[in-house]
Amino acid sequence: MQTAAKSAPSNPVLPGPLSLPLRIIPSFVHSKSLVATLNSIFDESMKDGELDFLQDRVVRITIEDIGIDYRLSFDGEKLVAGTEYESPDLHLKGTLYNYMLLASRREDADTLFFSRRLHMQGDTELGLYVKNFLDGLDMESQRIPAMLEAVTRKSLPWYERLFG
Repeated sequence: MQTAAKSAPSNPVLPGPLSLPLRIIPSFVHSKSLVATLNSIFDESMKDGELDFLQDRVVRITIEDIGIDYRLSFDGEKLVAGTEYESPDLHLKGTLYNYMLLASRREDADTLFFSRRLHMQGDTELGLYVKNFLDGLDMESQRIPAMLEAVTRKSLPWYERLFG
């Protein structure tokens, strides 16, 4: 009996010189850009209280191969950018590729965490709230996330060929 050998998943990494333009921008600017985008995407979710678990909590998201950090919190009405001086309650770390896998829904968060391609430090209960919120998103009813998912899904093969 012959079995097909399954190759280990590659983990493409964005080369340092390509990420340099993003690394020279201060973290606070990255965070402000992210929260502005997320506020428009999750407007209804915030009104419905679905992000209340983030109130006065700081989440730090690190994209390791690009060398950038995002910090965000929820003030009860909208997401706000955190500063690098605020200690995060939850720290998520991974490469751009692994976040792309998550955004495209090609891999789920559990798989990425258990395979140690995404890392979580800090308040694990808060981490579960974040994961469950993302898992529960109805991407089809959200125009921008659905578009982001489609674009990411289509760009993954190119990213894998270029940087894998």
